[in-house]
Amino acid sequence: MTQEIHGTVADGFEAVREEFAAFVAGELPDYEGQLCAYVHGRRVVDLWAGDEAGADSLYAVYSSTKGAAHLVVALLVQDGTLELDRKVTYYWPEFAAEGKGSLTLRDLLAHRAGVVGADSGFSVAEMADDRAIAERLADQKPFWRPGTAFGYHALVIGALTGEVVRRATGRTLQEVYEERVRAPYGLDFHLGLPAALEPRFRSARPMAPTPVQQAVLDEAPAGPHTLTAIAFNTHVPGTGSLVDYANSRTVRAKGPASAGGVAAARGLAGMYAATISEVDGRPPLLKPDTIAEVGQIHSAGYDLVARTHKSYGLGFQATADTWHPFLGAGAFGHSGAGGSQAFADPRSGLAYGYTRRRLAFPGGAAPENDRLVRAIHKAALAI
Repeated sequence: MTQEIHGTVADGFEAVREEFAAFVAGELPDYEGQLCAYVHGRRVVDLWAGDEAGADSLYAVYSSTKGAAHLVVALLVQDGTLELDRKVTYYWPEFAAEGKGSLTLRDLLAHRAGVVGADSGFSVAEMADDRAIAERLADQKPFWRPGTAFGYHALVIGALTGEVVRRATGRTLQEVYEERVRAPYGLDFHLGLPAALEPRFRSARPMAPTPVQQAVLDEAPAGPHTLTAIAFNTHVPGTGSLVDYANSRTVRAKGPASAGGVAAARGLAGMYAATISEVDGRPPLLKPDTIAEVGQIHSAGYDLVARTHKSYGLGFQATADTWHPFLGAGAFGHSGAGGSQAFADPRSGLAYGYTRRRLAFPGGAAPENDRLVRAIHKAALAI
């Protein structure tokens, strides 16, 4: 039975609804997902599908959380509270251990620190606790000479930058985000989900790879002691899966800044809209110079953890180079392992958010994002 598409689109964006409906029709019967977009601060797409889904359903967005975390850092840099070219040890002296003393905040944000995980791994409890992760990694010997290469700090980058925020402000990154970003705009994008909102959370579900996809995995498996395994903490038995991580109430309550966020598509898109555009009479959160700085590519090429080409700005993925090459230069955002995608394209004024309940293969932005982003971007340029 064909699933009903709920929600609205603005005039000129009818093709986006058609594209979303065509995708949903070809998906699993139990598909749940949401799609939202703003252009120049105006919501133009607000769609969802799924028998029990609503516009305010909340989903695990995994690494799309990093966008919220690094918006906080960008705001503090803009304020002058943080300086990109200061050494991390200026704020966090203990980080100097094992040869990390020369690393700057700029290089840390660009995934160049070399401390993608811990030799002995993290426990389930530690993975929900940014302070515990930061304390462990302060003493960790880097896996490459800091600043000389880059690799995705998948489960720890938010803890590392969050510790810098805490040392500089006396507040956790999550507290600053709540006070300066989420609460003022009423965003359904939470780094620390209140218990009262738990009934709106839709638990993550796994998706088994197709035979073709499984063949890809079998051809190039990540061994148990590789850098990739260490970065994703899979070298430690008994720490659970990504689905277990997202479905943990402890993780949702604490909102670890690397991957523990919970959001609706409206919250993802709304945050990026507020970042680059006037929304509801409020000026953009970031000034043009800051927007250009965070979107500027700082690391590009072979990612030592992902083992493929990647590009990063300051904490954010360089969205045009990594995911959607038709977007404007300087587009920035972050995808998540469950298939979520969120970004801002300052040149077109587009802010985009997508969530889905069932994890997509192989991780990161789900494949359907490409067709959805194309449709929205084309309509946005025609305005």
